[in-house]
Amino acid sequence: MTNIIVELSKYIIIVIIIMYTYLCFSIFGYHDAEKKRSMLIWQNALMFLLQLIAFLVLYLEMDDKKIAGFYVAQMLLFAATILLYTRLYAKVSRLVVNNMCMLLCIGLIMLTRLSYEKALKQFLIASCAIGLSLVIPIIIRRVRLLSEWRMLYGVAGLISLGVVAVMGQVSYGAKLGFTIAGISIQPSELVKIIFVFYVAASFKVSRDFKNVVITTGVAAVHVLILVASTDLGAALIIFVVYLAMLYVATRQPLYMAAGLTAGGGASVVAYYLFGHVRTRVTAWRDPFAAYDSGGYQVAQSLFAIGTGGWLGMGLCQGQPDTIPVAAEDFIFSAIAEELGIIFALCVTLICLSCYVMFLNIALQLRNQFYKLVALGLGTCYIFQVFLTIGGVTKFIPSTGVTLPLVSYGGSSLLSTLIMFAIIQGLYILREDEEENIERKKREEQLRIERWEEAKRQLRDERQKEAERQLRAERQKEAGRQLRAGRQREAQRQLQTGRREAESQLRAEGSTGQRAKKAGTKAVKPERAEGAQKRRVPSGKAKAGKK
Repeated sequence: MTNIIVELSKYIIIVIIIMYTYLCFSIFGYHDAEKKRSMLIWQNALMFLLQLIAFLVLYLEMDDKKIAGFYVAQMLLFAATILLYTRLYAKVSRLVVNNMCMLLCIGLIMLTRLSYEKALKQFLIASCAIGLSLVIPIIIRRVRLLSEWRMLYGVAGLISLGVVAVMGQVSYGAKLGFTIAGISIQPSELVKIIFVFYVAASFKVSRDFKNVVITTGVAAVHVLILVASTDLGAALIIFVVYLAMLYVATRQPLYMAAGLTAGGGASVVAYYLFGHVRTRVTAWRDPFAAYDSGGYQVAQSLFAIGTGGWLGMGLCQGQPDTIPVAAEDFIFSAIAEELGIIFALCVTLICLSCYVMFLNIALQLRNQFYKLVALGLGTCYIFQVFLTIGGVTKFIPSTGVTLPLVSYGGSSLLSTLIMFAIIQGLYILREDEEENIERKKREEQLRIERWEEAKRQLRDERQKEAERQLRAERQKEAGRQLRAGRQREAQRQLQTGRREAESQLRAEGSTGQRAKKAGTKAVKPERAEGAQKRRVPSGKAKAGKK
């Protein structure tokens, strides 16, 4: 029954990791917040399901009750991490949080398979580091003077590397760090972050030729100290990070060409100066021919990857213990052997998804200092992934760096979690910038709308005033026309009255004349009669006289 569960779990785990990886990239194609939230929740469910199945297999194979308790502790840690990040920071990038937890989950599964003691120590370090990382976004968001501490970053980085070069313990041919109270400390992991802040602060001050020369000199001192300590992996990471930040800050291809030329020359010099370098190059060229003289690690790594094939042997079914330092530098080979090349490729794509998110944040930040910090940390992260996977697959010579969040190593785990926390702080700053931009746009739009409203009201008032004036003019015109009409009517009536009066007068005049004439005619007979009367008395008088 156990064999059936183990065999089936292999396929289920591959399906789960494929689905999770698909969501990592498909989420970039959606703009609906609710849809994105649903996809992120699906990612969390897939991660917890993967963890459950893997630890079920580990428990059945190892038959140790500590595995069950360890599983519960991890599940609580990841649940608390997701919950705290999302509750403390409403604007946090859930995709970065999910990928961080998934890579930690995969690392702890493989470390539990390889060494329970190392897995337990890694879990304790991760718990403390996550607690510390929860504070960092607040610092990034609140402290506005980070870009002013250029000298502090430069001095701190050089002193840390100098202490390692003088007091460091040699491990696998390189001075990587020292031990304090039983705790191994590798300062170069944290110096990478400090160095990124130094370069960003320096280029924020000035990008002229003089400042570029000074910054390049300080960067060269960092690289030379690491080369002297034979920590070639860290030296190469710092070199590549500086070239990327230099080119983005100055946009000068000549600087990039000069840097690559200098780097190529330095690699040739290191090959002839350090036997440690020559051994790794020889093992890279033909690990099987140099099997007994340095090629054993790479050869066993290739054997493990080839044995696992596409689908893997299944948890606890392979022999990752035969790979040297399988929990640190060659954990990718152990993953490929037991979980398959498909699973290993999905892990690589998850790391690439983190880098895409880092670049997305860097491109959208407006502050030049924070933009360079995001770019530098993203380059540091993805180049370390490239060095690790390239080294174990014989694509490049092995450099001895660990796979971030997956490999065993306290300093590497702490620095990577700090790096992710800084990116979260920068993501929150970007969200703040976008909110400010949106607020300014809304304010500008509101001002435009108010201005348009004012203009519209002014036009309405002017239109109303014009209409009022037009009505007044029309009323005046109507009054004037009415008065003119009344005047014309009065004149017409007056003329009519005059004409009627004149007609009447003429009629009366003609009537009077006729009456006069008639009167004249009547008067004449009367006069004749009177004359006769007067003449009669005069006759009588004459008779009387007689």
